[in-house]
Parts: sequence; structure tokens; C-alpha cells
Amino acid sequence: MKKIGLIGCGNIAETYFKSQDYFNNIKFVACADINQVSADECAKQNNILSMSVDDLLNNEDIDIILNLTIPKAHYEVSERALNAGKHVYSEKPMAIKLSDAKKIIELAKKNKLYFGNAPDTFLGGGIQRSRQLIDEDSVGKVLIGNFIFAFSGVQTFHPNPESWFQEGGGPVIDMGPYFFTALVNLLGPAKNVRARSAKFSDKRIVETGVKKGKEFFVDIPTSFMMDIEFHSGSIIQGFLSFDVQNHARNHMELYGSKGSIIVPDPNMFGGPVLTSKELGTVWEEHSVENMYLGKTNIVNHSGRSNEAPRQSNYRGIGLSEMIYSIENQKPHRCSAELSFHVLDIIETTIKASTINEECEIKSVCSQPAYFSENDVKVLLK
Repeated sequence: MKKIGLIGCGNIAETYFKSQDYFNNIKFVACADINQVSADECAKQNNILSMSVDDLLNNEDIDIILNLTIPKAHYEVSERALNAGKHVYSEKPMAIKLSDAKKIIELAKKNKLYFGNAPDTFLGGGIQRSRQLIDEDSVGKVLIGNFIFAFSGVQTFHPNPESWFQEGGGPVIDMGPYFFTALVNLLGPAKNVRARSAKFSDKRIVETGVKKGKEFFVDIPTSFMMDIEFHSGSIIQGFLSFDVQNHARNHMELYGSKGSIIVPDPNMFGGPVLTSKELGTVWEEHSVENMYLGKTNIVNHSGRSNEAPRQSNYRGIGLSEMIYSIENQKPHRCSAELSFHVLDIIETTIKASTINEECEIKSVCSQPAYFSENDVKVLLK
């Protein structure tokens, strides 16, 4: 079994540790953080070793680095890990600059190492059931569609929200990877983007934790509207925002030549999926509760309109599938090429919103292979 060392002991680390309960090839043995106190606490809670970042990277017993640092640090940490001879699985995005992401791909290929990248939520029952229905021509060719992620901002729940409102943050970098990855999985690679953005305030206030009541500056746009054209011919309209108190829209709707499909939250793993074939007909529900990565395992509603009260969270499946692929010398689905293309969509969206012109997406990638129940089963405990 491959041994995993974790770098970055923040909020998301707890979710990845839970993946050991679901998947048969994930084993964390050590953790590190720029804040040694955080690393020590994480190690104690999870009964693993606490190390410095240097010691963890130099430890010959560790095969894979899970990079859970902040987005600004993703490139530096991944580069160091690949240079240390470790496979890497990183939180999203793989870097905040496309030029750095390209270096990661080149370095991984040079050193014959795997690089994997979140999000892996598109491997869940909700998106895969949507993929199956689209592939079966249930709604025909997808022509147009829309998606939304909108709430009032990270400052409402995170004790250190500042980085989300500085360069390397914002709703497109933070939440775009979930929606763009799901769309590439469903429709194939994207071709071009038109976009606009806005910043509605220069300051925000931390609403929780020890900094509660403290003001901080907003340096970047906090709302983006975009139209993305895909090589398949589909055109999808999107809205990503940290400026909305509440809304009542579905996360994603796609409209095909034979019908329409409501795709569940790309930030989670569950469903259901809904389809309708004709004008005025009742929406048919396609439950994913009988799928390995679709079963509800969360009943905890935050009160925000962007979160369902019942959901499924199986984060870590992308890491597990990468480990299986390493051991069996096969391509993995949460690949560097997919993540590079998603980052290209992100960077192009931000550029298009700045210059107010349609911008071509220069990269392409293969549409990930369908993730069947048999594919999942071999990874489960």
C-alpha cells in the first residue's frame, strides 16, 4: 500500500482523513504544515507523525504527497514534491497561473510521476448518472444550459477569509473548478469564453472566529457572469458570486435536442438527477442512492441556498483512483491534463472579463472515461 504524507493541515484535511473509512488503498502516515502547532494537532488527532515540510519531503517511506495548502502555495509545494520523487495529488486549482501548471505537467512527465488534482466530485453518483443519461442520448445533443454558485462570501463561515478576496482567490478560482470539471466531464473540452465581472465593495468584515468584526480589503472582483462554448457546440451560461444572500435556482441545467436535464451540485457527490422530455411534462427523478458514491452520508444544512440539506461527500476517491492507477500503470481520471484545461478555462474567464472580449481557450483535453460502479467497487473497503 502506498504511504501518503499530507502538507497543509487546514479545514479540508479532516474530510480527506475520513476517506480512509471508505477506500481500501488510502493510508496517511505523516503530516506537515508551515504552522508547526497545526501539524502537531493534526498528527495527534489522526494518530500519525508530525514532521516539518522538509523532513516529510525527504522521507523515503512516503510515496505520495497530498497537497492541501492554500491555492497560492499549490505550485511551490507540488514542484518540491515532484522534485523529491513523490507522486502528488493536489487540492484545486493545480496552480493559480497556467504557466506554472504547465511546469508541473512537464516535471511530472520528466520524473515519471503521477499528478492528480481535485475536484474529484465529478466521480460521484450525481455527475456520473448525469453523464450516463447524456451518453445514452436521453436528452439528445446538449445545445445550451446554465449553472450557478452564489452566496454571500467565505467571510461568513471561515475564520481566515482574506485570501479568498486577494489575487489567487475569488469565486472563479474557488468554485469554478467544480462546475468547469463537471461540464468537461459531461460535454468534453471548452473552446472559448465571454465574461464580465464586478466588485461591489472594497471591504468586508470577518463574521466568525477570533477575528470576528475585523475589516479586511477586497482586492478582486467577487461576481462573474460568463458564456462558455464547447467544442461539442454546446453553449453554457454561468454565474459565480460571493455577493448573493439567497437564491432558488438549480445548480446546473442542460437543455438538449430531445429534453432537459437538471444536474445536481457539482461541489458534492449525490443527487438526484432530473430529466424532462417534452414541454410541460413532469420531471423524472433518477435517484443515485443505490450508487456507491451517491448514497447520502451528510444530514447537516448550513442554511445557505447553495447547499442541500442532505448530501453525499466522498472526497478522496480521486486520490484512491490515482493510487490504483499507479499500481496498475494506467491513466487516472483526475489527471493533470484535465486540471490544466480547467485552469485554462478559469484563467481565460478572468481575462475575458477584464478585456471585455471573447477569448479562445488554447488547451484541450480528453473527456474523462465514465466511472462505472465496477470501477468504484474495487476501491471500496
